[in-house]
Amino acid sequence: MEPVFTTQITKIKNGEKFSAEDTLVREIKLEITVNGERIGAVMATPVDQEALAVGYLMSENIISSFKDIKSMKIVNDGMGIEIEAKANSENINKLNAEGVVISGCGRSVTANIDPEAIEAKVINNPFSIEASLLTRQMDQFYTECPLYEQTGCVHTAKLFINENEFFIGEDIAQHNTIDKAVGKAQMAGADLSNSFLMVSGRLSSEMVAKAIMHQIPILVSRTASTCLGLMIAKKFNLTLGGFVREGRMNIYNAAERINV
Repeated sequence: MEPVFTTQITKIKNGEKFSAEDTLVREIKLEITVNGERIGAVMATPVDQEALAVGYLMSENIISSFKDIKSMKIVNDGMGIEIEAKANSENINKLNAEGVVISGCGRSVTANIDPEAIEAKVINNPFSIEASLLTRQMDQFYTECPLYEQTGCVHTAKLFINENEFFIGEDIAQHNTIDKAVGKAQMAGADLSNSFLMVSGRLSSEMVAKAIMHQIPILVSRTASTCLGLMIAKKFNLTLGGFVREGRMNIYNAAERINV
């Protein structure tokens, strides 16, 4: 299934009304099955489904690494993915029992946004970057996202390892973009400890929790943090920055990782 489709629309521009062709992004309900058990479903864009599943399962501590996966198969014309893996059954039960519908686009659940219960370690990594690199990469960010360029209708995430190694995630659901970017990185065997993550939308609790679960030391956006997002960042020493644009930014927590 293609992630986009074209349709005829009516445009009004400069006082004129006319027909035109437009490109829209597809939206599907992706069913995730692990060892024959339905884990859940996420509203998603039908591209990079494997990376999305890997990132999601690792974010929820259902698997600990990509190596835990024995096989993956996309089914139902891209609307489902079946996985055989060494899985944590306790965390699967926790997701089913305590799952919270998160605030991103689409209906998805997580068991990992409670700042008191989140299963993660404090990030003590001294890794730091120059503020100029951060703003330069953010300026370049949107030019590297083909679905956004085509439709203007998706969220985006970029996991930056170095100038030659980075991973892009695009999806209608903001939280899916991190799972896709991180999933791609895990599948490629990348080292996330000296990386930073850029996202297009708000720094909400689930976005912050996903960065922490993967021990990514720096998370930034062109927009702001929520209060709960900041609380979780402070608890786990995540560097959190918002309004990164045009040589300026607001650093909400752990500013020592950003050099000027």
